[in-house]
Amino acid sequence: MDVQEKLIRAIVDHDVVVWNIGRLLDAAEALEMPAAGTEQYPRGLGPTVPELATRLGTIPSKLSFSCGECASLFNDFRHRDIHRLLLTGIETHVCVQQTALDLLAAGFQVYLAVDAAGSRRTVDHEIALRRMESSGVALTTTESVLFEWCERAGSPAFKKISALAKLPGPRGTTDHAS
Repeated sequence: MDVQEKLIRAIVDHDVVVWNIGRLLDAAEALEMPAAGTEQYPRGLGPTVPELATRLGTIPSKLSFSCGECASLFNDFRHRDIHRLLLTGIETHVCVQQTALDLLAAGFQVYLAVDAAGSRRTVDHEIALRRMESSGVALTTTESVLFEWCERAGSPAFKKISALAKLPGPRGTTDHAS
């Protein structure tokens, strides 16, 4: 959510966050899983960064920090009997956290790929992770999600997922700590 041009460069390890979100979107496409994005006040923060926007369909905008304002997204998930959602985006302590808490209150199982979310300050990111986890959000990582979604080796999807896991990151390595 809300990975937009005018804010992304201020996010700690923003290149890693965008790279991981991109890998998750590619995996979702390979596994034919739904994916959605949002934009927080795009008139002020600009559009979604191009490398992610091209992987998403229509991206609804919102003024509320929580994505709850984009109720049609969550109504669509419920209609399709989807009750587990993986969150990614910025900023961890604002839009991501408020969305996670609202989704929990609405009965969804919420997961957060911690290396695909970020804030301008490390302390805000870390405290938001602790708060969300203590509230019931399951914290995970991008690579863990890739293989959890894939479920098994030996399939055409596994080859795609394995390739995504092996991609060199934005700093030339596959091992990034945020």
